Amino acid sequence: MKKSYLFSFWLAALPLLSRAQTSPAPATLLHPAAVFDGETLHPGWAVLVEGEKITAAGPAAQVKVPAGTRTLELPGLTLLPGLIEGHSHLLLHPYNETSWDDQVLKEPLALRVARATVSAQKTLLAGFTTSRDLGTEGAGYADVGLKQAINEGIIPGPRLLVATRALVATGSYGPRLAAVENLPQGAQEADGVDGIVRAVREQIGHGADVIKVYADYRWGVNNAAEPTFSLEELTLIVQTARSAGRGVVAHASTAEGMRRAVLAGVETIEHGDGGTPEVFRLMKQRGVALCPTVAATDATSQYRGWKKGQDPEPARVTAKRQALAAARQAGVALAMGGDVGVFPHGDNAREMELLVHDYGLPPLEVLREATSGNARIFHLADRGRVAPGLLADLVAVAGDPTQQVEALRQVRLVMKGGVLYKQP
Repeated sequence: MKKSYLFSFWLAALPLLSRAQTSPAPATLLHPAAVFDGETLHPGWAVLVEGEKITAAGPAAQVKVPAGTRTLELPGLTLLPGLIEGHSHLLLHPYNETSWDDQVLKEPLALRVARATVSAQKTLLAGFTTSRDLGTEGAGYADVGLKQAINEGIIPGPRLLVATRALVATGSYGPRLAAVENLPQGAQEADGVDGIVRAVREQIGHGADVIKVYADYRWGVNNAAEPTFSLEELTLIVQTARSAGRGVVAHASTAEGMRRAVLAGVETIEHGDGGTPEVFRLMKQRGVALCPTVAATDATSQYRGWKKGQDPEPARVTAKRQALAAARQAGVALAMGGDVGVFPHGDNAREMELLVHDYGLPPLEVLREATSGNARIFHLADRGRVAPGLLADLVAVAGDPTQQVEALRQVRLVMKGGVLYKQP
């Protein structure tokens, strides 16, 4: 019985897996009810895809269609750029399944990679064709291998920007156990000039697209969040990364950690819970974006017992709300990213729904953040919009996501590089 079930599972999976290895069709015309181009909704548009690129987009009657083009009619659907996840951890799974410490200390690497393979597929089928994966949390350089497997068509998944091991100041991160020395850590420890330069270069040499640094962490008295690296150390991390063409992102949840990271020249602040109006004004001046990760705060608060809709709002949720309001007041650019992995992969739209329903952002603003906005912040000039010459990373959803964010749950078509992974 068990063998029969497994055989049936693989038979069912073969069509999807084979599509991941298929070359793009010569030409495909997508004819939806409307096209969201990354900025604006256009009813009556059509999009022509040839190979892996978009070659035309505009009013359907004006798009010239080559002979032999296949046409996909998408009535009632909105076509939009493939969504871009700004903060994920494919090598993690929800903490209410297994604690972070146990994932880092007890789960074999092969198990974590196998689970991440499934998570990558779930992410893609949810309409997220690009994902910035910000740290393997103790799984070494496994994200580099996942990225390679996706790029080579071995497994289906989003285009990945990987941060590999991430950087922490010695003693500041975890796991921690006073009775045991030299425990495996969830990130790479580095300090001082020589140590920091070597660590940044090691990660770049192993395939890091971006360097992630923990500018603060819960290592203060009573586990209070406090700054970790000095401003000089952070500046050296940024300078070393930039010399190899990499940007730096900073985990930071205290005002001082954020301030140091911004002055050092990081490109995005992840979380930002303790940001003050002064810090957010500094971010605006320096062109640093905020990735607020409201979904992770919502999820972990519920894991700790918060009955949402019944209990009073936890202090950490209130702090997040106040910080996001201050960031918007200061005009800080927002990156859309939920810290998925803390909550289930494939549930990426949760961040967007919360931003609309719990934090009051308009659906159109959030949709722009997840497409053209993230593409701009992450320096991805070849995606995030529907325009000739860009990658044919496209998603079709039922309804109008510029008005109702819930439409993003109704994914009917997923195309990446001209290859269909899901269609009506």
